Amino acid sequence: MALKKARTNFVCTECGGTALKWSGQCPHCKAWNTLQEFKVTQGAASRYGSERVAQGFVETTGTLQDLGDVTIEDTPRIVTGLSEFDRVMGGGLVPGGVSLIGGDPGIGKSTLLLQVVSRIVRMGRKALYVSGEESPSQIALRAKRLQLEPKGLQLMSEVQLEQIESVLNRVKPEFVVLDSIQTLFSGDLDSAPGSVSQVRECAARLTRTAKRLGITLFFVGHVTKDGALAGPRILEHIVDTVLYFEGDTHSNFRLIRAFKNRFGAVNELGVFAMTDHGLVGVTNPSAIFLSEYKANVPGSTVLVTQEGTRPLLVEMQALVDTSHLPSPRRLAVGVDAQRLAMLLAVLHRHAGVACFDQDVFVNAVGGVKITETAVDLAILTAIYSSIRNKPLPKGLVVFGEVGLAGEIRPAPRGQERLREAAKLGFSKAIIPRANAPRTPIEGLEVVAVDRLSDALSAALP
Repeated sequence: MALKKARTNFVCTECGGTALKWSGQCPHCKAWNTLQEFKVTQGAASRYGSERVAQGFVETTGTLQDLGDVTIEDTPRIVTGLSEFDRVMGGGLVPGGVSLIGGDPGIGKSTLLLQVVSRIVRMGRKALYVSGEESPSQIALRAKRLQLEPKGLQLMSEVQLEQIESVLNRVKPEFVVLDSIQTLFSGDLDSAPGSVSQVRECAARLTRTAKRLGITLFFVGHVTKDGALAGPRILEHIVDTVLYFEGDTHSNFRLIRAFKNRFGAVNELGVFAMTDHGLVGVTNPSAIFLSEYKANVPGSTVLVTQEGTRPLLVEMQALVDTSHLPSPRRLAVGVDAQRLAMLLAVLHRHAGVACFDQDVFVNAVGGVKITETAVDLAILTAIYSSIRNKPLPKGLVVFGEVGLAGEIRPAPRGQERLREAAKLGFSKAIIPRANAPRTPIEGLEVVAVDRLSDALSAALP
C-alpha cells in the first residue's frame, strides 16, 4: 500500500480561506494573524467523494435533474416543549439537522441541551449525549440537580472520532449532543484536538453521518475572547443552524439567538431565566427588560425593537457629562459604537446640539444587543434628555432610523411594534411618518415625524 503524502495549507480562522504559505494577513478577508497551519493528506478528496456516494449523502455524480421534478417532502418537526428553544429553532427540531451552539463558559449551553435531551427521551425517542469534557458522574449530578429523569438517556465519554462514528452507526440514535467539538480528534490526522484541521475534519464527517442516518445533531462550540466561535468559520458553513448564547453570567437571564437557520427565520431571540431547576422560558421578555425602568429619570427612554418575529420593549439609557480629556469618550454597550459617533454628528448638524466637549455613554439595559437601525431615534432622544437634564414624558416609546440628512426613516413591522407598546400600557409613541397606522390604536397617541428636530421637539417641547 502506497503511503499518502501530506502537504501543508494555511487556513484563515475568520473566513475559512486557504493559502499555500503563511502571511500576517489573510489574502481573502484581510484579517490579521488568523492563518493557522492545516495538514492535508493527498487522496482525501477521493475518499470523501466515494464515501458520500456510498453513504447516500448524494445519490449519483454528474446527473442533472429538473427542479420541477424534485419531490418535496414535508418533514414533521420534533417539538421539545421548551417554547423559547422551539421558537429559535424555527418551530422545533428537524431530523437530520445539524446545529452549532456557542457561548461563554458557564452560561448554560450544556444545561439547556441536557434539558432538551431529557424531553426527547420522555417522548420515547433514542438520544445520546457524548461528552469530551465531563465524566458520566458529573453529567448525572447535573441531571439530579435539574430534577431530570435519567432513565433512557445514553451517555458516552469519548473524544476519538472513529469510536463515536462506530457507536452512531451501531445504535442509530435520533438525537445526539456532542460537547464539545473542540475536544474531538481523528486518528487520521497528526494535529492536536482543537486545531483547525481536527475541528474541520470531525465536524464534516459527523455531519455526513447525521445526514445519512437522519440524526438531529448538536455541536457545542467554544468561543474566543471576542465572543466568536473558536475554530474556522467554515464550521459555521457546514452546519444548518448556528445559535449563540448571550447575557451576563452574573444575571439570571439568558438570551439565545439564531444567526443562521436553514429551517427557519434568522435573528430569532429566545429568552430564558436561570433557576435552580435549569433554564425556564420567559414568555413576556419585555417585562423583564423594563422591570427596573423609571419614567422620571433624565437620559432614559423606551425603544420598541424587533427581534425576528417578536417585538421587544427595551430601555435605552444615555449619560452625557462634561469631558476633561483631550478626546471625549464615546462608550456604547449593546449598540454599535461607530453608529453612535455618526448619530452625534447628525445631532449637532441637524438639531444644533453639540457634544464635542462631552463624554457620551449609551447602554441597552438587560444585556441585550441591538443591531437594527431603528434604535437610532431612541439613542438620540435619550442623549437629548440627558443633556437638558429633563426626563421624557411618562409612557413614551420611540423607534426609527435617523439618516445623515436628519430625516427619520421607517422601521419594518411598525404596526406590530405599536400594538406591543399599547398592550404593555404605553400611551405615546414617536415614530417615522411612514410607520403611522391607518387606523387609531386604542390607548396610544401616535406622533409621526419626518425630521430629527421635530422628534426632539415632540419628546421635550
